[in-house]
Amino acid sequence: MRPYILAESNWKFIKGQAFDLAILPWGATEAHNYHLPYGTDIIEADKIAAEGARIAWESGSKVTVLPTIPFGVNTGQRDILLDINIYPSTQQAILNDVIETLNRQGIKKLLIVNSHGGNEFKPLLRELGANYPEMFLASCNWFQAVDKSKFFDEEGDHADEMETSLLLHFCPELVLPLDQAGLGKAKHHKVAALNEGWASAERRWSEITTDTGVGDPSKATPEKGARFFEAVSDKLASLIQGVAEMDISDIYE
Repeated sequence: MRPYILAESNWKFIKGQAFDLAILPWGATEAHNYHLPYGTDIIEADKIAAEGARIAWESGSKVTVLPTIPFGVNTGQRDILLDINIYPSTQQAILNDVIETLNRQGIKKLLIVNSHGGNEFKPLLRELGANYPEMFLASCNWFQAVDKSKFFDEEGDHADEMETSLLLHFCPELVLPLDQAGLGKAKHHKVAALNEGWASAERRWSEITTDTGVGDPSKATPEKGARFFEAVSDKLASLIQGVAEMDISDIYE
């Protein structure tokens, strides 16, 4: 049993604990090019949240990782078979129930570890935070925690070199040979501003890519995945420790 993983824990252990922080990994179920499993975002969320929590726990932080939510916002992929969509309003309802439970039981801090680019928790937590002012609510995108360019050669954001390297490290048995992967070529918006980061519009996935990938995965290796995993986990552990040990009544300097 890993004591910082709720799903592996039992009541005999849990009833004697006092946790300072609950961690909620959140993924998605969707196609990832031809070669990666539909559960890629879930696997990444599980592994990275658990490793960050392990490092924090072994440093003395009292944290618990809740079971990963497996469905995300996939409104741009409605026509891709078995890409499972839940709406932001559904996410907010789930979060409300989780936060209500934590608040009632005296766990006043929640950190969402997001593993899917289509999920956007900031506006949801703003509204929920107004309803639970005694709670500290935060979210992070693990895939933005460190500079990818220091680890990988090819740019991308979906089933790319980075995600393929992670999955080759985590579960190579679920990854098809890379010669079976699509090229991950993607079209861009004709309106230039929508490609520059300061303006945005949802991508219609089946119109921008033929294989559901965005980014060339051909240079992926398990060694690259292992190095990136370590860097991201260390960065996440620092966040987890900071939030767990923080006094909610004194958070600014």
